[in-house]
Amino acid sequence: MSETAPTTDRGHRLARMTGRNPAEQHRSATPLELLFDLAFVVAFAQAGDQFAHLVSTGHFAPGITGFFFAVFGACWAWINFSWFASAYDTDDWFYRLTTMVQMIGVVVYALGMPVFFASLEHGGHIDNSVLLAGYIIMRVAMVAQWLRAAKQDPARRRTALSYAFFVGTAQVGWVIVTLLDLPFVVFFLVTVVLFVYECVGPVLSERKSSGTPWHPHHIAERYGLLAIIALGEGVFGTVTAVSALVQEQGWSTEAVLIVVAGIGLTFGLWWNYFIIPSGDVLARFRGRAFIWGYGHVFIYGAIAATGAGLHVAAYVIEGHAAIGMVGPCSRWRCRSSSSRSPCSQCTGTCCASSTTSTSRSSREPSPCSPSRSSSRARACRSAGASSS
Repeated sequence: MSETAPTTDRGHRLARMTGRNPAEQHRSATPLELLFDLAFVVAFAQAGDQFAHLVSTGHFAPGITGFFFAVFGACWAWINFSWFASAYDTDDWFYRLTTMVQMIGVVVYALGMPVFFASLEHGGHIDNSVLLAGYIIMRVAMVAQWLRAAKQDPARRRTALSYAFFVGTAQVGWVIVTLLDLPFVVFFLVTVVLFVYECVGPVLSERKSSGTPWHPHHIAERYGLLAIIALGEGVFGTVTAVSALVQEQGWSTEAVLIVVAGIGLTFGLWWNYFIIPSGDVLARFRGRAFIWGYGHVFIYGAIAATGAGLHVAAYVIEGHAAIGMVGPCSRWRCRSSSSRSPCSQCTGTCCASSTTSTSRSSREPSPCSPSRSSSRARACRSAGASSS
């Protein structure tokens, strides 16, 4: 059994995919892997933006469901590529082209998120065709990679073929989901079943042989880099929130505090993530890699959701949200339409938003938002207080 390093041929001619050395010294992420990760910046940004929009309009269940689906799909595709690359990266032209195909799939996946989230928001038909098309593109490229590994690495052929089987059959299921017009509950249940099926695949496949020759420190570095990318959503959310506040009120103590709090929160998450030397842990407890690797799906989702929360704060500051500083308004606070005054939104911000769904382009700041004059806002609050 031979284990080879990636080709150093400048023409990137085909090299045998016989597996990398899991004990290779100074193994680090390649420029291609870093480029690949950039595509997921778009995916995380789209998921966070759509999630923030639904939360800000009070559609919590569709927002959480869509965010879970979008983040899990993106993370799962990234995880599969990263572990394969750690074990079989040859850096030849075929490997590079299949990686590019997966990047195209990520972009298509991200482009399908707005329509998918909108269909969840409005109910009825779930429009996931573009989203799943992008996911299938990513996964079919991985099938090609595993089939190549099966042909060129006889010692691990059964493992590689098992991977190709599970990934390929799962995509047949996703194609069926795309073609069928499933109601929300059925779609959610089928999605959970298919995700579980995909997660079981690697566990069973690794038992077919001695396992793929992934590098523990390389994997730890790859996961850390994606965590940093996800943390970028926290920085973006901070900038969005502060920009909204500065545009409405100018620079103030509140704006400075939001900058410090947002960056401090992001920095604290980064600090906590990198406290543990994950490479050393994986090298010592190689058998626990699945728990460590799969658990990161929730870590990445939580980090991205934190950034989305800062984006929600921006919507609230701009007056474009149907929720207040401490959550959604209650319907009992709304006044009847016959007695509602122009300033009634001071005591019932959600009144109009609970009955009508407005798009981002049509949302206007409420009469009591910071964009209005401070005297008008004070008059509204006084009127609300006296009437209650």
